[in-house]
Amino acid sequence: MMRKKQFIAVFEVIAMVSIAVVTGWAQSNAQSKQQNSELIVWTYDSFISEWGPAPLIARAFQEEAGIKLRFVSKGDGGALLAALFDPINKPSADIIIGLDDKQLDKALKSGLFIPLSLKNISEIQKDLLLDTTNRLVPFDFSQFALIWDSQSGIEPPRSLEDLTKPIYRKKLIIMDPRTSTPGLGFLAWTEAVYKTDWKEYWKRLAPSVLAMTPSWDTGYGLFTKGEAPLVLSYSTSPAYHKAYENSERYRALQFAEGHPTQIEFAGVLISSQKKELAQKFLDYLLSAKCQALLPETQWMFPANIKTELPPSFSIVQKYPALIATIRDLDHDPSTAANLLIGNP
Repeated sequence: MMRKKQFIAVFEVIAMVSIAVVTGWAQSNAQSKQQNSELIVWTYDSFISEWGPAPLIARAFQEEAGIKLRFVSKGDGGALLAALFDPINKPSADIIIGLDDKQLDKALKSGLFIPLSLKNISEIQKDLLLDTTNRLVPFDFSQFALIWDSQSGIEPPRSLEDLTKPIYRKKLIIMDPRTSTPGLGFLAWTEAVYKTDWKEYWKRLAPSVLAMTPSWDTGYGLFTKGEAPLVLSYSTSPAYHKAYENSERYRALQFAEGHPTQIEFAGVLISSQKKELAQKFLDYLLSAKCQALLPETQWMFPANIKTELPPSFSIVQKYPALIATIRDLDHDPSTAANLLIGNP
């Protein structure tokens, strides 16, 4: 009887240990699967805001593919590129969303991205495909424009040169070209028009600038609060006010010099341990289904030619493109910023 009781006691201990081991393995395996089915996406502030596309895209992609997306903001587009080159904190993301055509060459020369094989790239507007290796693929685009508050009582400018007139003193909000892709785009725009005299233009422009904000969403927020009647943004921005406010108060201005286009790109980092899953997501990002989420969250044109635009885009005009190419100009963001903030 004593031996029987000892045997039962030993058996119970073994059983309990076995259950604990199996439970621990199951939990560890579940955690491992969860980690392996999650993709980390680096992007910029407005993309992951509550009104941006990230929440909708994450929900839709998880329902379709069973893969979670964790979006991480690195600031605005300029800060996003800088984060990729941080010598101390190496990129920990699988995917980058939000580099633009002004940053394309530098990003490609970094060797940080893999060539992509995506079936939906055949539906992307051909003139947006600037990288023949498909390491960075376009997902949306728009034209830079100045947005004018038509209720401000101030006459709208008709050119870049008009912005330097005394009547626009402290009436303009732009973005910092060191941290913001719209800011860098505006710098490239002025350099394309004024060539080697762009620095003189920025000196003349300085009195008109009320604020040079670190990001687009900060600058546009100040504008809609009435801090200034003019702001750097996109030709597509009025669609937001049409959709959510049923208002045409804020209008994109057509400038005599023409308007440059901004194209935004996404790519998979070579350091990613989940390259196959990451490519699956980028193929989804380029699909007409996902692209339909962009116009009224990104307030940009979708890159997929099969995507229908919502009614709010009926007020958006496509302006004459700036003839000069602005991708390879020798723009200097630090010099431009210093001209406005008074540093030598």
